[in-house]
Amino acid sequence: MKIPGTKQADVPPPQTFYATGEDFCRIFKDNLDRLYRLSLLLTADSDLAQKCFVRGLEDSKGSNPVFKEWAESWARRTIIANAIRMIGPRPEILSVGRPRDVKRLPPELAAVLGLKPFDRFVFVMSVLEGYPERDLRLLLDCSNFDIAAARARALKRLSVLAEQRATSENTIQLQSRVGDAN
Repeated sequence: MKIPGTKQADVPPPQTFYATGEDFCRIFKDNLDRLYRLSLLLTADSDLAQKCFVRGLEDSKGSNPVFKEWAESWARRTIIANAIRMIGPRPEILSVGRPRDVKRLPPELAAVLGLKPFDRFVFVMSVLEGYPERDLRLLLDCSNFDIAAARARALKRLSVLAEQRATSENTIQLQSRVGDAN
C-alpha cells in the first residue's frame, strides 16, 4: 500500500541476501587451491582431502541459508567440520602424523602434515585460519589447556624442523663453497 507523500524504500527480495548453490560453486572454484590446501593440511592424506573438499562443497550448497558476505567463511568451516568428522582428532590420542600419498610438497607444508593429528588441527585452525580458542574448544570438544598444549607442541616441533632444515642448508652451502675453493 502506497501512502501519499512518503517515499518507498527499494528493498531487494530476501533471497538476494543469501548465498546460492551457484555462489558456493564459484567460491570453491575461485578458492580451489586454498580450500584444497586446507583440506590437505587437516587430513594429511590426499584421498581424504579430496573427499573433504567435495563434501564441503556439497554441504555448503545444501546448508541452511547463509548471508552472501559469510559464504566464504562458511565454505572453510564446512571443510573443517568434515575433516573433524573424518579424522576425529582428540588430545588424548598421541599417534604420530603420517602423511600419505602426498608428493612434491614444500617442506613447510610437509612439516605441518607430520604433526600429530590433534596438534595439526589446533595449529591449522588457530594459527593459519585464525579461529579463536572458544571456537576450537567447541569444534574439537576439548579444554583450553588441551588447545594451548597442542599449539605449543606444534610450534616447538615446527621450529625444531625449521632449525634442522636451516642447518642442513647452511652445511650444503658451506660444502659448496669449500668445493668451489678447491
